[in-house]
Amino acid sequence: MTHAKIKIDLPQPLLNHTQLPDEDGTFVKNFQEHPQSILLTDSIGSVLQQRHPDGNYAIGQDSGIYWRQTEPPEKGAEAPDWFYVPNVPPLLDGEFRRSYCLWQEKIAPLIAIEFASGDGREELDKTPLSVSEDAETTKPGKFWVYERIIEVAYYGVYIIKTGKLEMYHLEDNSYRQMFPNERGHYLIEPLGIELGKWEGSYQNQTQLWLRWWDSEGNLLLTGSEGKEIEKARAEAEKARAEAEKARGDRLANQLEQERQARKNAIPQLLATGMSVEQVAQTLSFTVEEVRKISGR
Repeated sequence: MTHAKIKIDLPQPLLNHTQLPDEDGTFVKNFQEHPQSILLTDSIGSVLQQRHPDGNYAIGQDSGIYWRQTEPPEKGAEAPDWFYVPNVPPLLDGEFRRSYCLWQEKIAPLIAIEFASGDGREELDKTPLSVSEDAETTKPGKFWVYERIIEVAYYGVYIIKTGKLEMYHLEDNSYRQMFPNERGHYLIEPLGIELGKWEGSYQNQTQLWLRWWDSEGNLLLTGSEGKEIEKARAEAEKARAEAEKARGDRLANQLEQERQARKNAIPQLLATGMSVEQVAQTLSFTVEEVRKISGR
């Protein structure tokens, strides 16, 4: 008796971060995007070092977060302009991440921020993933993916053209729009910091930037800003010490001039018939000093 061979199509194994594309081939949307990402990363570094002394966290800048496996792979990913994931190792099997795979690490980003070049419509798109009867897949909107699938705890959309910032917090599996505090900032409670807008110059661009503040409203500085402040403090301290020394030198010089004038007065007073003791008392010298100076 012969048995017919049945062909079984086994599911393809899930790809890892080294097998998925780390770019989608599109251009960066605007010249602010890159320095804005660096500014957020640089200034939050000290906070994350305190929170993660073991170094276990990841920051992505325009990097893919893969939430499903598709063909082509890019259709199953979103690439926030900036995002932070807590409690994940900086390396995977000794390699730097090329992308972030939810099915591989299973920890959602705490924060994701999009820098919208347009009016924010794409970044706030709530269109759900769906498949029609003829197997046509509807591309889901970013907002829906971050909220329903990736489950990013804090999602921000910064509309560069208007300077408008919208922040959302995931509560009971859905986003609730956040409202700024009295400083105009949005509290990221797990980190104890605030996100807000700051007008100033960074990397040769003067405009509105997204910046971090601590919970007391103190701006978190970049490394170069911290060095500039330390340099200014050192220069101020040096100037203060030099001024103090100059004052001391002037005072010492004045005292020496005064002492010399008193010494010069000794012979004149003795010539008037005053005793050595009287001269010493008058000029605030000891009797021995008067005798030594006058030679008596």
